[in-house]
Amino acid sequence: MKPKLPYPCIAQFTAAVELKDFRPKTKKEYVRYLVKLAEHFQCDPATLSEDQVREYFLFLRQHKNYGGSAMTVARASLRCFFQDCQQRSDWTVFQELAIRRVEPLPVVLARAEVARVLGAVREPRFRACLRLIYQCGLRVGEAVRIEVGDIDGTALRLHVRFAKGGKDRYVPLAPGLLAELREWWKLHRNPQFLFPSPGRAWKDRFCTLSESMRRATAPMSVSSVQLAFRLARAATGLTPTATVHTLRHSYATHLLEEGVSVRLISQYLGHESLETTVIYTHLTAVSEAQTRVALATLHRAVSA
Repeated sequence: MKPKLPYPCIAQFTAAVELKDFRPKTKKEYVRYLVKLAEHFQCDPATLSEDQVREYFLFLRQHKNYGGSAMTVARASLRCFFQDCQQRSDWTVFQELAIRRVEPLPVVLARAEVARVLGAVREPRFRACLRLIYQCGLRVGEAVRIEVGDIDGTALRLHVRFAKGGKDRYVPLAPGLLAELREWWKLHRNPQFLFPSPGRAWKDRFCTLSESMRRATAPMSVSSVQLAFRLARAATGLTPTATVHTLRHSYATHLLEEGVSVRLISQYLGHESLETTVIYTHLTAVSEAQTRVALATLHRAVSA
């Protein structure tokens, strides 16, 4: 672990970021980028000029080959430090830095492929979690944090709390999935978590897996779910580019194919902008087929 740099402004920035309504990971990244800036120039970042910050952004882009996502976080972090904390409101470098993000089309599995990979997951806890991710379009971090009280069996919906951006949303549940989740919960009966962590007690054989999960005070890890998916993917020979997040992309695409509106799907996914969801219209052959039928109808109408 690198020693902390002896610059008071970094500690002050850390405290300032903690006051922001950011996710823990975002707060950590903001401070990390300021530390990287200080390490690059080997000086107190509060003493840097605007030209030096401009030079640093060029270094990140031209020599470190930072992509759009990394450049966006770097700009947000340093803008927060210099403009909010150091009161450099006259600096224009953050407006000058143009970032064009090229978003590749996401990988989507066919329905039969989803069935194959989920069928290859042997451990019930991972199989239940991955099935929930696909059938509700969840991010893996959202899925592992689901609590028993988040499931509304009467309204057939799931309450996704503290999702990306700190927002809550509701997602509809299929009756069959609700029954599966209830059966899964009966295997451990943890009073809080739907997917509790087995912990060390089970690994060290101090108690059974079910008993260990019943006593758990934390959810199972994201990495364990990702590993279970990779093993199932390898066993079924699916494309190596497929990840747990691919199940979320597949959920959106398959709902579109079933005629669910883009606006509703956007709400279910928790997207801030409808434009983020529209990308899935490029991934469904059903939508293209429907478009071709509609175009043929229009052609006949103007050709008669």
